[in-house]
Amino acid sequence: MDRPEKRALARRTVLTGTAAVGAGLAWGAAGPAGAAGAAGRGPGLAQEVVDAETARLERALLALRRDLHRHPEPPGCERRTAGVVARELRAAGLAVTTGVGGHGVVGVLRGARQGRTVAYRADMDAVPPQDIIGGGPAPAHLCGHDLHTTIGVGTARVLARLRHHLSGTVVFLFQPAEESLSGARAMIDAGVLDRTRVAEIHALHCGPFPVGQFATTAGFGMPGQDRAELTLPGPDGPQAAQRLATELGALATVATPRGDADLERVLADSLVPNGPLARFVALQARAREATVGVSYRCWPRERHAEVREDIRRIAARFDGAQVRFPADPFPALVCPEPVGRALERHLRKALGRAAVTPLQTAFPPFSGEDFALFLDRVPGTFTYLGVRTPGTPITASYPHFPTFVPDERAIGLGVRAMAGWLARRSAARS
Repeated sequence: MDRPEKRALARRTVLTGTAAVGAGLAWGAAGPAGAAGAAGRGPGLAQEVVDAETARLERALLALRRDLHRHPEPPGCERRTAGVVARELRAAGLAVTTGVGGHGVVGVLRGARQGRTVAYRADMDAVPPQDIIGGGPAPAHLCGHDLHTTIGVGTARVLARLRHHLSGTVVFLFQPAEESLSGARAMIDAGVLDRTRVAEIHALHCGPFPVGQFATTAGFGMPGQDRAELTLPGPDGPQAAQRLATELGALATVATPRGDADLERVLADSLVPNGPLARFVALQARAREATVGVSYRCWPRERHAEVREDIRRIAARFDGAQVRFPADPFPALVCPEPVGRALERHLRKALGRAAVTPLQTAFPPFSGEDFALFLDRVPGTFTYLGVRTPGTPITASYPHFPTFVPDERAIGLGVRAMAGWLARRSAARS
């Protein structure tokens, strides 16, 4: 899915264009790293210093992204990707631990000045064939994790170059198995948060917004997910299951988008305060013989209890129907509002007011994200990085579509934004 070299953007534009473009485990110690540039006044590093360091890395980061893109690895199989990441982090002087929760990689960078410990998470896996819209022949980087990983490496390299002016410690978590919603739990169970004692954690994710824009999620995030299994008894079970599936399907308040127009509408609705997506249920019910399988997402997160009761109520109309919820709902991703607003202010100052688009609800309502498990433990932010090239259809920038081709200019913008933000947060008093 790589773009040909002839379509690569000019050297200065690709990574440094302004936002106007549309411990064992030695987790607590870092080795020496080179330094360049100078600190700015006040907390954190001067943005222009971060920008200059980012510019020096542009060719290497583009090459890294394209290499990762050519070697997609499905959830739980990120051996090569993890090896590349570990090599890059060690070369930058970070203390590196591998094999954390599977193929997870942890890089620790200590600044020369006292401060807090903050973390940045990047997911590494590719989309498996069954999760590609319409299906696919093989795993592919159609969710932007190759960009996420590249931005994480780039941010680590920039801050390592500036470590003599960096306050506190920055921990980089390169997570496996996000697509299967299992990697974050595996890393947490391996003790990554307990050992590093991070005060905050932050992440970016590619989204269908114009390149140069960051869609922030203060007070919002992404919906969780839940499932139900219903069984109908007797010889007429299959016919009853079809009727039950139809009735359960009527609980949905939003439909799964089927094309560009639907996706554009969902995107627009996500920007409307108290709009159509302020409260929603995205639900699918499928009958198979005498059983009905239900999967759904809802917002706000407390609504799961309400939807479960609705499912039981509808099932009670069918004689002998049995309802089972195989597991607790997977939690919604919710970003605390105070730190989210602080990020908005930082991005506006660093990249311009036009760079920030605050979302007004959970978005999108049709996918999950296990970064929620990190945010259940420590506060942080989850921000959409605009990767849509001007003039392209929305499916070119909407994850999991086979036509997903993100604008590579977003890489440098992501590095600039996150390096400046992490430096500021590690220097902050709270």
